[in-house]
Amino acid sequence: MQELLSLLAQYGLWLVFGLVLLERIGLPVPALPIVIVAGALVAQDRLGLPSTVLVALAACLIGDFAWYAAGRRFGARVLRLLCRISLSPDSCVKQSETRFERWGGALLVVSKFVPGLATMAAPVAGAVRVRVPVFLFFSLFGSALWVGVGMGLGAAFHAELEKVFERLEGMGSVALAAGGLLVAWIALKWWQRRRLFKMLRMARISVQELQDLMQKGERPVVVDVRSNIARQLEPRGIPGALAVQMDAVGAHLHELPTDREIILYCTCPNEESAAHVAKLLMRHGYKKVRPLHGGLDAWVDAGYAVEELRPPRGGADVVVALAPRA
Repeated sequence: MQELLSLLAQYGLWLVFGLVLLERIGLPVPALPIVIVAGALVAQDRLGLPSTVLVALAACLIGDFAWYAAGRRFGARVLRLLCRISLSPDSCVKQSETRFERWGGALLVVSKFVPGLATMAAPVAGAVRVRVPVFLFFSLFGSALWVGVGMGLGAAFHAELEKVFERLEGMGSVALAAGGLLVAWIALKWWQRRRLFKMLRMARISVQELQDLMQKGERPVVVDVRSNIARQLEPRGIPGALAVQMDAVGAHLHELPTDREIILYCTCPNEESAAHVAKLLMRHGYKKVRPLHGGLDAWVDAGYAVEELRPPRGGADVVVALAPRA
């Protein structure tokens, strides 16, 4: 046991920096346990308090600022990339944008305690052009709180942690046990992602089919279910569409006819937001509901007409009718 603690004490700062940085850049590495262990080692005078805190904070800020800079430079593109590779579908682009609308910079504090969301919050802040000093303040405050909580738990329960290590050593390799837990965690996240995509699987309509419907005069109802932040990043939409916040669809059901084709679009990978809204409408009796395959990006890439969005009237939950192009 003492040999193990000596090893952790010798390389503890490198482990803290490496694992925290890997988690901040989005790899499925649970960094909080190593921060807790570091707190226990500090309580045993095996690691220095100032150096450990500074190393952990530096890793947090480097990872956060890298994603902030990427979001500021590439906007919605980096957000969609993150959502495609994320093992946590519940913290994907749509949820991050919606939470940022509600909480603003405070999300950068809260997100530190939510795996997956911490990676998404920084590029969203960059994409919406949060000022650098404001971003650094909230990022530093949230990181300090996260490090403080983790190390505080380690310091408070260092005796119990030592017993846990002794029991694990009695069962075999601690590294093997930790590796097994990491593999199990990744497998769980992968299964959750697969289950989400299976739930969202439904018939889509292609942009060519939608264009044909419009040209034939069949008047499909096109609904833009992007978040306000997504519309801010891409202030164009399909002509004649209705802009409805996904969370406010239930309040606007009376505005959607039941006898016409309803086409929903977003800018999420796999049309996640559109598929969620389609399932909600189906539960309320709507039969002719389909997400637009590829979303707005596919529509723009196909070269079809778009128009500038008018600013919403009266807040986030107002339905904004976009006047059809003459």
